[in-house]
Amino acid sequence: MIAHMHLFVSDYARSKTFYARVLAPLGYANSMEDEDAAGFHDGKNTDFWIVREKSVIPTHVAFEAKSREEVEAFHATALAEGAVDNGAPGYRARYWPGYYAAFVLDPDGHNIEAVWYDRSRVSDPA
Repeated sequence: MIAHMHLFVSDYARSKTFYARVLAPLGYANSMEDEDAAGFHDGKNTDFWIVREKSVIPTHVAFEAKSREEVEAFHATALAEGAVDNGAPGYRARYWPGYYAAFVLDPDGHNIEAVWYDRSRVSDPA
């Protein structure tokens, strides 16, 4: 439904490195760059961009993972890159029975999530 989005960052170089490493386990790669903007490609299109901005208001962005292992790799990589843990990998039954996600705060305080929809747990309320 959404073709692409921009996330404003205060330190472009730091954020470009952070996102290149943190999104790699989810299949993203930095594919485009224009002065103060970098686009990340997920294998289909360049749908996530970071853009330098002086004033940043933290927001939430969720990336869909293909597996539980991708969610865990995203979380571990983000922590290794200096992100702050905002929710360890695990099921979030209050969202949906098969909702497996992890959350981190990036260098600007954005709440970044990786989520995998475990269809095998739909009938399991735990």
